[in-house]
Amino acid sequence: MAKILITAFEPYGPWKANASWLALVELTRQLPAQHSVTTRLYPVDVAVVQRKLEEDLAAQFDLALHLGQAPGSTHVQFEAIGINVARHPDAPTAAGRPLVTDGPIAFGSQLPLETWTQRLCERGIPARVSYHAGTYLCNAILYSSHYAIRRNGWKTKAGFIHLPVEISQAASHPTPLPSLSKETAATALKLVLEQVDSVV
Repeated sequence: MAKILITAFEPYGPWKANASWLALVELTRQLPAQHSVTTRLYPVDVAVVQRKLEEDLAAQFDLALHLGQAPGSTHVQFEAIGINVARHPDAPTAAGRPLVTDGPIAFGSQLPLETWTQRLCERGIPARVSYHAGTYLCNAILYSSHYAIRRNGWKTKAGFIHLPVEISQAASHPTPLPSLSKETAATALKLVLEQVDSVV
């Protein structure tokens, strides 16, 4: 039985909901029985997330999957790289700072992202591998997970999945946005979990 941590984020900015949490709640209705899954809802705050993340990862999960929403995305995106930089979205032209002063420039995912992408596409769910998780919170949790795992010698493998906004979010948005139902997003996550035994 694999021990899995799945995290999502609270709403932020103009968003009254977050597609990552909507999908995770839906996923809990159809979790594969063979895994032990712990879920967490994190605030949109880098410092708080880094602290809570390290506390959670100390339980030494086999897999930590982090979820976030990507407004404007047409696909489920498996993020391949976390970089050692933090830049707040409200100051996009400001110089970024390192997430960790003594950390490497980047961490690459050890998960079978191409295989997961192919599996979702075969089931009619648009998916792709992405090589840039941004420079704010989504990237921060991906990088910080890898850093904490390496520094503590834990066996956990970590990954990040960006989801399009949920249909209800798109319906209330002032301009058109691509979207994915929470049911479809949850199915995508379930398909990933069904492959976990081959990677942990």
